[in-house]
Amino acid sequence: MSKMTVKTSENDCRRRSVAVRGAMLGLAIALAATPAMARDTKPLEPVAGDSMKAGAALLADAPLQILVSLKDQTLDVYRGTQLIESTRISSGKSGYGTPTGIFSILEKRRRHFSNIYDNAPMPYMQRLTWSGIALHEGRVPNYPASHGCIRLPRGFAKDLFGKTERGGHVIVTRERTRPEGILHAALPRSGAGETEVASLDPDTVLLRPALPGAAGDAPETVGSIDRTADTAKAEPRDPLRILITRTSARERLRDMQRVLDELGYAPGPVDGVMGRKTRAAIELFQEGAELPVTGEPSDLVLRALYAAAGETGPATGRLYVRRKFKEIYSANVVLKDPDAPIGTHIYTVIDEGGTASAPRWMSVTAAATQGTDAHSVLSRIEWTPEARAFVEDRLALGSSLIVTDRPFRLHSGLGTDFVVTTRQ
Repeated sequence: MSKMTVKTSENDCRRRSVAVRGAMLGLAIALAATPAMARDTKPLEPVAGDSMKAGAALLADAPLQILVSLKDQTLDVYRGTQLIESTRISSGKSGYGTPTGIFSILEKRRRHFSNIYDNAPMPYMQRLTWSGIALHEGRVPNYPASHGCIRLPRGFAKDLFGKTERGGHVIVTRERTRPEGILHAALPRSGAGETEVASLDPDTVLLRPALPGAAGDAPETVGSIDRTADTAKAEPRDPLRILITRTSARERLRDMQRVLDELGYAPGPVDGVMGRKTRAAIELFQEGAELPVTGEPSDLVLRALYAAAGETGPATGRLYVRRKFKEIYSANVVLKDPDAPIGTHIYTVIDEGGTASAPRWMSVTAAATQGTDAHSVLSRIEWTPEARAFVEDRLALGSSLIVTDRPFRLHSGLGTDFVVTTRQ
């Protein structure tokens, strides 16, 4: 065999070897890439669109929402139900734990210094409570190390600061969670002024005394709308902050006494105390309504009582509405099984819909309880026509509804949205 033939054979073998190795490498890359792509694209699926184009439009318009997991030491940024970025964080160390719950951004400052901890720098500060909890740039080791704030890496803190707005929600939980699209008849629709539900008598204005513990700046006109002024159309389209919580046993009794008094049954002082006069008033009502005379305010008796007064009841729940950190409305609602656990859930409008379609909502559970979830809790709410119409006439993109059995007044004073802290 000549030297030329040997050299040609060696070149052919070398080329075949390179080709085989290239093919094997390509196959290995393809096999490795396939599951990674499935994992990476899953959080970016459209919420309820018929195409990726619809999902992209929703992504562009949906409000921003920040979810923090203390267990995983992570912060996830969602636009609607789509995850757009994540980062590691450092939350409160032992003795300075970061509270869990639903918060909103109250104040933003590019340069800020702590007035509690030796003037420590807090760049790109986004305040969550007036008591000192905030998002800000800081040292982020792989463990909790702050005095209660949520520290962010430098570049991420600056980028996030540029994307958020005052009033945006921040949800802090122990376990990692994510928003999900939700459909339910109890969620308000926009444009209710054109529907039968909202067709109210414009001359009907029902004055309600405030329940004990209601916010001091709550309007006195509760559960009613004066539609002659048509103020809803003239009001700004800023997002609403809505909260529904159950009333206490004393609040329910107080409201029952109010109704008995308005119907002329003389229950005595409207003080939330079941005294002799209140029992006698219940007996008189039961006798006139041809119900068993027991003097006990059973659910059957209460529903008959409120129906006689032309109201929806009993008032087992309470609705509060704020806009731009100011309370603009409050009303009674019916919350079925009010003493059963509720948990804490937040629902947010991520697409206003149109004249022929309802708004799209998403839900996040901030605190779960056994036997309840974000969907089943909504099934326990009965809105009054007046309260539903008030909200629906003013509903805007980014409006939110919190349903909770936790107190909300600790951090929810003037200049805040509703803050609900949870125990996890």
